[in-house]
Amino acid sequence: MKGIWRRQRLLVLIVPVLLLSLLHPQQTLKADPKVPEDAEQQQMLQKGLSIVEIDHEIERIKARQEETQKEIEKLQTQLEDKEKQIENRRERAGAVIRSYYMGDRESLFTILFSAQSLSELIEIYNFYELIMDQDKTVLDAYQSEYASIKKTKGRLEDSNRQLEQIRVNLVKQRERVLALQKELDGDISGSSDPEAMKKMISEFTAYWENVGIYEVKRYFSALSSAMNDLPEFIQSKKGAIRTSGTTYTIEVQEKDLNEFLVGKNELFKNFAFRFRDGKVIAEGTSGTLTLQVEGHYSIENEPENSILFHVDKLVFNGLELPDTTCRQLEDEFDLGFYPQQIVSFVKATEVSSTDQVLHVTLKLSM
Repeated sequence: MKGIWRRQRLLVLIVPVLLLSLLHPQQTLKADPKVPEDAEQQQMLQKGLSIVEIDHEIERIKARQEETQKEIEKLQTQLEDKEKQIENRRERAGAVIRSYYMGDRESLFTILFSAQSLSELIEIYNFYELIMDQDKTVLDAYQSEYASIKKTKGRLEDSNRQLEQIRVNLVKQRERVLALQKELDGDISGSSDPEAMKKMISEFTAYWENVGIYEVKRYFSALSSAMNDLPEFIQSKKGAIRTSGTTYTIEVQEKDLNEFLVGKNELFKNFAFRFRDGKVIAEGTSGTLTLQVEGHYSIENEPENSILFHVDKLVFNGLELPDTTCRQLEDEFDLGFYPQQIVSFVKATEVSSTDQVLHVTLKLSM
């Protein structure tokens, strides 16, 4: 009897583990695969990573396409409902307008002069005012419904344009990945050991998807969090803000920014920003992982005045990722900062980076 209970307890422990292994199959990884020194092999690995990342972008585009299509269907239904609702209001508004055009409301006004006493005059006037208020309510309701329909139609047109752009982008990325795959297949076939090359690409791709992308996002998430406190840091830094008439100038020193980041997160002990001519370069290491991000800041005024960071180049373990990965990280993590959090009554008009210094020019916001 004890043996049966022991077996049952073992089953209770083992079954969940087996189920989890089925739900989350693990791909065997070669620990921290090294990038080969051979330039041709590096190019093939880079193409393999690009194919994987562009495939992910295609999936994201498909998801946006489905969401936009659902939004269009929802807006179309709203528009049809609103058009039904407005039909009755249109008829009532038309009747009111016709009554004014035909002089019916004028005859009501002349009745005021037939009053025989002050009390009768007040009574007639109240009746007349009630009719005028009702007319106004009918016309206002029609105008409101009409404006709502116009707004819905505008949103529908915008969504249709967006959907078309998504479709164009989807076709473009599909063509791009097919061309890249064809190119990679040719490179592998022409290599000295095609099977070994395929294995290397597979191992490195698996490493990127299971380790690399999460490490990259960890750095981006930490940067995004730190940037929230950058305005406060600039305000507290002596000499960082200078004024000349209605112009404010902010200068962020490379050394100061790196000290600020390390103070916010020890992850940045082996990570550093460098300001060069028009560029912002951030690079660092973590064990066998190396990361380099190159980008630039720009002034944006919609939806609010801001200084946003754009990722121009992303290099992981010596291999450059495609632009789709840069855009996806840019969308997911906000690495910009907002001047009005530093000085509330100004707006940024210019941003530039020179040797070891980031310059921001602010003007009074009138």
